[in-house]
Amino acid sequence: MKVGIVGLPNVGKSTLFKALTKKQVDVENYPFCTIDPNIGIVKVPDERLEKLAEIYKSKKITPTVIEFVDIAGLVKNAHKGEGLGNKFLSHIREVDAIIEVLRDFEDKNITHIEGEINPERDKSIIHFELIMADLQTVEKRLEKVSKEAKSGNAEAIKLLEILKILEETLNNEKLANEIKLNKEEELLIRDLNLLTLKPIIFVRNIKSQLLVSSEQELKNTILINAKLESEYGELSDEELKELKIKRTGLDKLIQASYNLLNLITFLTTGQDETRAWTIKQGTKAPQAAGKIHTDFEKGFIRAEVCKYEDFIFSGSELKAKEKGLVRLEGKDYIVKDGDVIYFRIST
Repeated sequence: MKVGIVGLPNVGKSTLFKALTKKQVDVENYPFCTIDPNIGIVKVPDERLEKLAEIYKSKKITPTVIEFVDIAGLVKNAHKGEGLGNKFLSHIREVDAIIEVLRDFEDKNITHIEGEINPERDKSIIHFELIMADLQTVEKRLEKVSKEAKSGNAEAIKLLEILKILEETLNNEKLANEIKLNKEEELLIRDLNLLTLKPIIFVRNIKSQLLVSSEQELKNTILINAKLESEYGELSDEELKELKIKRTGLDKLIQASYNLLNLITFLTTGQDETRAWTIKQGTKAPQAAGKIHTDFEKGFIRAEVCKYEDFIFSGSELKAKEKGLVRLEGKDYIVKDGDVIYFRIST
């Protein structure tokens, strides 16, 4: 899963990305031979892994990861080809979610492309460019589908209705993700890969030297001092503990990005390895098993499931079983975040 970091020039986007990539994991355990300079594979903070590993004295801990992409700065009229233009927009199309970095700090040494600091105006510029690019895509498809709908094609008629709603929404300078679509409608327009349908997190890059509490943050907005976070990235976990920093702004951003993608984590543990596995919310047990190995999905029999909290409270799998806290679940079981699972597989 990819999350793209976007913003106007000189807003601290690259500083934020550099801070994130200091948390980059060793890629040996993941299916990537090389990582481009503008991509960082970062572990998702999860204290549950260490606690499970302590029980089994696991030789190895493997976190789940998320991929961040640093996308070049956007400028006005990108949809008309200004700046990197279509190349910039095509990079956004390749990601699953967007982090919009908005500058909310004064610095005489760093000029703002629009002259003055105004996060809401910057947000409007970014959204206008994304909306205009999507409008071009929708209008192009409308022209084609209108002809197909006239022939009586049922799918084309349905798609035409959705495209007209999208066109009206975008013409009113609203994001496509403000429209409530059902699953069937989402499938019909999936190939359009609309930029404004992607989920968004807003990051306000602030100057404050203090970590901001979640109470001060707005919905879908995280306040971060990117420069300070970059400095924190140089510190070890022990040094952060000494400074009484339990959770950095980056940790919150990584977790929020993970949640934004509708992802959850199930856990496996043992002497060899304690590991987090990423799945989409709503995934059933056989498909979750398939994340470990494709043969596991085919040979799935049952899943032994224990809630993480029950597992830790019991102190071991055996004790959890003795307390009746381990359940046997079948093919229709929907895996929950934090489930500790052992899969029974036929060979």
